[in-house]
Amino acid sequence: GTGRQNDEEACLFQWNDSVEGEDCLRVNVWSPGLDDAKRPVMVWLHGGGFEAGSGNDIPAFDGENLARRGDVVVVTLNHRLNVLGFLDLSKYGEQYAWSGNVGMIDIVAALEWVRDNIAAFGGDPSRVLIFGQSGGGAKVSTLMGMPSAKGLFHRAVVESGSFSLSNTQEKSRKLADLVLMELGLGPSAVDALQTLPYKKLWRACEAVMRIANPPMGGTIDLRRMNSMLNFGPVIDGEVIPEPLFQGRAPAISADVPMIIGTTLNEFTSGFNHPEYEEMTDAELVARAEASYPGNGEKIVAAFRARTPNAKPFDLWSRIASAPVRESAIQQAAAKAALKQAPAYLYWFTWQTPVLDGRPRAFHCAEIPFVFYNAERCEHMTGGGPDAVSLSGKACDTWVQFARTGNPNHKGIPTWAPFSPETVPTMILDNQVELVLDPDGPERKSLP
Repeated sequence: GTGRQNDEEACLFQWNDSVEGEDCLRVNVWSPGLDDAKRPVMVWLHGGGFEAGSGNDIPAFDGENLARRGDVVVVTLNHRLNVLGFLDLSKYGEQYAWSGNVGMIDIVAALEWVRDNIAAFGGDPSRVLIFGQSGGGAKVSTLMGMPSAKGLFHRAVVESGSFSLSNTQEKSRKLADLVLMELGLGPSAVDALQTLPYKKLWRACEAVMRIANPPMGGTIDLRRMNSMLNFGPVIDGEVIPEPLFQGRAPAISADVPMIIGTTLNEFTSGFNHPEYEEMTDAELVARAEASYPGNGEKIVAAFRARTPNAKPFDLWSRIASAPVRESAIQQAAAKAALKQAPAYLYWFTWQTPVLDGRPRAFHCAEIPFVFYNAERCEHMTGGGPDAVSLSGKACDTWVQFARTGNPNHKGIPTWAPFSPETVPTMILDNQVELVLDPDGPERKSLP
């Protein structure tokens, strides 16, 4: 991502140095003991869409504190990404039939490794939770619909990743054709891809996507994201038989309970832009109007009603983030409609004090809390007592879910399963509370 180029994000996230390459299949394991304690296993899938990132990308992914506090085994992993993991060459020969999904097949192979080996690390292969954030959450959703992954995990958590990033075969093949053209390779020369260095392949992909996909602009538009040419899993009728969570949840994983949620401010924070804090009411309405023509003033009024004293930029951030929350609600509704294992919905609203509070509850903000790394990741959280307290509650909740399939424990209010009529939402903040449909009028104001 481009975040490394910005001082403020680089300070917050503390990305590790990394080199992208083909030799990338790794698992990292943390365990409190190599005994036969049969601990729950928590398998983390990193974000970065399906194009970037790694299992040890940032200090927040370090599993030691989570493993110690929760008495669980933590696994993070790497798999093939972008052109290495999702270049759909299926029309060029039977040997490439699964090429558009090998990045996901790598994750299945890692889960098979967990099944076969995790007992030696004190883990219980019959209690495996998969959890991921952003693109990692989309990977969790994808695994829910993969027959080859059936039985390899038993609970699932999607953090800020409910948007669909799967491709139709038409789209994925079009991207592959354009990449081949950019490389000057005809259909008979596809096998030559095997000899090209990764950097040359990726430069070609970047050139194709830069031309094919116009800039997103100021607001993350999930509908436009779905129409863009990008690397991601392919609905090929075999590895992934059908669309994922588009109106309905995969029946193949109906017995897997889920936690699903988002952060309050997601992609619209004050990173790198102190001037956003000075936004005026007129600028707020203009931004809302630009995104939702003919509805700007009505939308602003609806979002202001619940928090009349909020700054204009706070309101704009919530307006711009509402589609991400809506996508989580829709995913929870699809899961609940199967009437088997429940879904639980959360909203992480805790505001970081770092950088004068400008990042707010940004995309990725909950990760150090879930991993019980609030102190370790003080660049993200401030490391103060409020952060540490919430981190304990969040970590304990995810651990309890890994242990039993139900997130409820005595440290939080009773968390009711999702229902579309009441939209029960666990608010993760200095005060953890369950609120019924806290932003219903706001979401209804969006066309």
